[in-house]
Amino acid sequence: MSSSGGDKHQYLAALSVNIITISYGAFCGWPSASFLELSSENSPLETGPLTPKDQGWVASNICLGGLFGTFLFTWLADKIGRKWSLLWMALPNLLGWIIIPYARNPMHLIIARFIGGAAGGGCFTVIPIYIAELASDSIRGILGVFLVLTCNFGVVLAFVLGYYFNYAQVSWIVSTLSFVFVGCFWFMPETPQHLAKVNKIEEAEHSLRYYRNIKSKPAKELSEQVQLELQKLKTTEKPGGNVDNDDGQAGGVTWADFAEGKTRKAFLIGFGLISFNQLCGCFAMLNYTAVIFEQAGSRMPPTVAAIIVGTIQLVGTYVSTILVDRLGRKILLLVSAVGIGLGQSAMGTYSYFQVLGYQVASFSWVPIAGFSFMLLLAAIGLLSLPFLVISEIMPQKIRSTAIMMLMSVLWLISTCTIKLLPIFTETLGMHGTVFMFASLSFAAAIFIAIFVPETKGKTVEDILASL
Repeated sequence: MSSSGGDKHQYLAALSVNIITISYGAFCGWPSASFLELSSENSPLETGPLTPKDQGWVASNICLGGLFGTFLFTWLADKIGRKWSLLWMALPNLLGWIIIPYARNPMHLIIARFIGGAAGGGCFTVIPIYIAELASDSIRGILGVFLVLTCNFGVVLAFVLGYYFNYAQVSWIVSTLSFVFVGCFWFMPETPQHLAKVNKIEEAEHSLRYYRNIKSKPAKELSEQVQLELQKLKTTEKPGGNVDNDDGQAGGVTWADFAEGKTRKAFLIGFGLISFNQLCGCFAMLNYTAVIFEQAGSRMPPTVAAIIVGTIQLVGTYVSTILVDRLGRKILLLVSAVGIGLGQSAMGTYSYFQVLGYQVASFSWVPIAGFSFMLLLAAIGLLSLPFLVISEIMPQKIRSTAIMMLMSVLWLISTCTIKLLPIFTETLGMHGTVFMFASLSFAAAIFIAIFVPETKGKTVEDILASL
């Protein structure tokens, strides 16, 4: 099967499902320009300008919504299927955007962010499962990175729209993506693996044939790989019509399933990757974009600075999609973690010399260059690939439950780092905070080098065997 012919339905499915991720990405980027308007003297809110405390609650509540959405949509993914769970995400996504133009006080905005965040929790939990279950081993990496690529595209979209339109107009424009998502994704079949799990073997075969673009070929003319996949689907059914519990639904998952050596190791690797995804500080430091540019003496407007930073992230993630199935996951994660640490070290050193009273004005480009380098390398690996890797290394039976647990950890750490960052900078200084994140980034590199397996082009069985 050629990549252009045999894989086109998989690419189409990955692009269609990630339309909702563009909308969620815009939700993440929306505060950047909107807070300037909402906190000004001409604020449209009846309660007056948005205070820094209110801004903190409005910004961070998206993470609490994500935590709620993680549990809700993972549960739905096993109850009603991956496809319908994803389609239902359009509802909170749409509501989150529609509430914003009608908001009259900070609480209305907090509610909107919570509801929209719930859709994001579903995106980062169910989409990796959906992609892992339909993708060929050869292109699973590229399709998996689409999640973060489209999310970053949404962030840049919000930055650009925020430059030209007011906060309410941006909400109305981006809300249309919910309808585009439903219109495009409605026609995609459920994943073959989920259909086989619920004893719909014939539908599972039709689904696999659709995603491999081999509808009309008789079984004997199929490639060896596809014949093997079809055979796996058929052996999921036991005599008497029962579903083999080795690939059973998440409802049948017990603690004993996590006790097996390989499974436990896979879960702990996932836990480490998800933790370092947030503890490297890149996501939290995005909130300091304007401060870092200002400290460096940049006269660039905050909205323009945000667009530049968002574009750097987008470029990094695009590079990741090109390299992930060529160089592999492990090398990109390793280079990314080391690069983040080096970029943060340069920023911390500049800030420390500034505190000591040295004349560093001629080196004002260092924090901007360090910040940009950090974000570029983060987007290539540590911010984009953990979601792909955990969906690849988890056994089928515990995949939904494990990803739900790991994403819950991510949302909790994310909420804490965003809320605690001002306290860290106050007690440790900007230089101390950045050095702390740099040390955690180098720790991430050591963890990846020792524990994370290479998953490029391997089946789940091969990956588990390597553990």
